[in-house]
Amino acid sequence: MLKAEKITRKFGDLEVLKGVDITIESGEMVSIVGSSGAGKSTLLHILGSLDQPDAGTILLDNQPIQALSPKKLAAFRNKNIGFIFQFHHLLPEFDALENVSIPGWIAGNNKTFVKERAIELLTSLGLKDRILHKPNQLSGGEQQRVAVARALINQPKIVFADEPTGNLDSNNARDLHQVFVDLNQQTGTSFLIVTHNLELAALSGRTLHMKDGLMVDQ
Repeated sequence: MLKAEKITRKFGDLEVLKGVDITIESGEMVSIVGSSGAGKSTLLHILGSLDQPDAGTILLDNQPIQALSPKKLAAFRNKNIGFIFQFHHLLPEFDALENVSIPGWIAGNNKTFVKERAIELLTSLGLKDRILHKPNQLSGGEQQRVAVARALINQPKIVFADEPTGNLDSNNARDLHQVFVDLNQQTGTSFLIVTHNLELAALSGRTLHMKDGLMVDQ
């Protein structure tokens, strides 16, 4: 479903990725672990088309995403890829329902359908009574659950999560770990998760290890 080969990336003289190969099958939940500076987040951003590699190829659902124009790439990303980051990046002026709905509106989907799906997602994530609350009225764990719902609103083929529990306390982190597992099993959505949290990594079907810009065997 996702296949990347020989991915390289430099920032000035610093070689962050040195020819990374990675394959994620449809429905897989995969974690990438490694020390800070190993290149994990850089790789995730490139695979999710938020950044471009210096060299290498990326296929998502057999689509060579580097061949797309910026406009087509943005549309492809909106419909096929979900993102969850360490910080939720919710828009403070919008309530939870609106924050979740925004990617659906951008995709041009029917507004009634988007609203119903957003309510369904928020309810399934335990936020039924918080739908009309703005981010500053939600706890950190609740805000991150809203971000999860936003990532899923367009029924993406894959969700990229970059340290998704890094800003949460242990209880909220553990709860969110289980949310990822349940969503993966129930929806068949693929997950690629960069994390320092070994408890989260252990819940994944497969764990990859990065060191000095390369995948390494353990």
